[in-house]
Amino acid sequence: MKFGVLVFPGSNCDHDAYWVVSQVAQQPVTLLWHESQELENCDAIIVPGGFAYGDYLRTGAIARFAPVMDAVCKFAKSGGLVIGICNGFQILCESGLLPGALMRNVGLKYVCKPVQVRVENTDTPFTNSCRQGEVLTIPIGHMDGNYFCDQPTLEALKRDQRIVFRYCSSQGEITREANPNGSLENIAGICSEGRNVLGMMPHPERASERELGGTDGVKVFHSMVAALALR
Repeated sequence: MKFGVLVFPGSNCDHDAYWVVSQVAQQPVTLLWHESQELENCDAIIVPGGFAYGDYLRTGAIARFAPVMDAVCKFAKSGGLVIGICNGFQILCESGLLPGALMRNVGLKYVCKPVQVRVENTDTPFTNSCRQGEVLTIPIGHMDGNYFCDQPTLEALKRDQRIVFRYCSSQGEITREANPNGSLENIAGICSEGRNVLGMMPHPERASERELGGTDGVKVFHSMVAALALR
């Protein structure tokens, strides 16, 4: 199996993701420049965090038109695994691969700290190594992490169990106090109808080694490796 990590002007978590895949998950991985028009036979794509194109206009708005995203959209629509982390989540929403939008945090401040998220669905290629209801501690770092969608979309996400992560207390309670950015119903991550595309605001690559203070995030990457091994 082979992973690909997209690189846009302004990406700053691309090498973090590359390191985790190559050194922690110990899988082949390559960097894919934003002007590339093909994915080099990758089996999974990581759209990393950062500030693609400086976040001009709005987060993800310009990156959505990068040549590489045409290839990613075709890949995703054919069932390929795609994960968007933080800015990557924003880009996936702008690209139409995930519904909704990421708005400015309710406190109008950049928030950077470890948070707890509860695993709402383990029946995805990104969470099969987790337990239902498990609480993971994973850092966030964003200014526009306030997830919003209209009511019909929210009802569809809930009905189809496509809400994958929710911000919670250390005891797993979904509370207003545990919500760091004002996201609708504490949503921290969602997946596509086919469950092959995931967007999440927390950074699992920043919680994948003990030296970083925790290893809860590596479960996302181990889950992807396990899912790919079954294909």
